[in-house]
Amino acid sequence: VLIGIAIYTFLKKDLGYTQTKQISQNKQLLYGSLIGLVVGFYDGFFGPGTGSFFVLGFVVILGFEFVEASAYAKVINCMTNISALFVFIRQGNYIIELAVMMAICNISGNYIGTLLAMRKGNSFVRIFFL
Repeated sequence: VLIGIAIYTFLKKDLGYTQTKQISQNKQLLYGSLIGLVVGFYDGFFGPGTGSFFVLGFVVILGFEFVEASAYAKVINCMTNISALFVFIRQGNYIIELAVMMAICNISGNYIGTLLAMRKGNSFVRIFFL
């Protein structure tokens, strides 16, 4: 599925460069909820690529540009990861030392990536999305 998304994004050269749709708030809420339901199911069942699915859904269905779509995807992905974290902690399925080290590296990488995305814009984000 991720390969298909990469091919689609590669072929649609202008995808995500600018906001392409003006959708009412009610439709955004409806479509956003459907995106969340479908991608949430995928995330709980498989996991990898969830952020890419959110970004693509926001760009194609809601008409967002890449930077905006990526920002929303980060927030939602963070919340889904926190939910999963509660489940894993409650079941005792974690290694705290590894988790703390990975969290520090993840936060550092996200900070650097966000700065680059904000400075370089949609064309830069599109390259890394691909």
